[in-house]
Amino acid sequence: MGIGTSIFLIAVGAILAFALDANIGGVSLDVVGWILMAAGVLGLIMTTLVWGRRREVVTTAEPVEYRRGGGGGGTPPPGGSSPSRAGRGRRPP
Repeated sequence: MGIGTSIFLIAVGAILAFALDANIGGVSLDVVGWILMAAGVLGLIMTTLVWGRRREVVTTAEPVEYRRGGGGGGTPPPGGSSPSRAGRGRRPP
């Protein structure tokens, strides 16, 4: 349930609880309004908690930096081309 849906439930519940005074089939619209407002507030709280968790900043160890060239003799980056494959498929000039 999103923020918009929660606000909509709160608004409809408030209209039923405070603006109307009727019973339909033995059901009090006041009670239905209070239930809708409670569901809207609960949905608003839950949505806020879920979105708050998504925005947490997670820090990990510093990323590994791969550098090409320099003759360091290190390993190439994952998925990168190795020096022995660099010239395949091309003719020498």
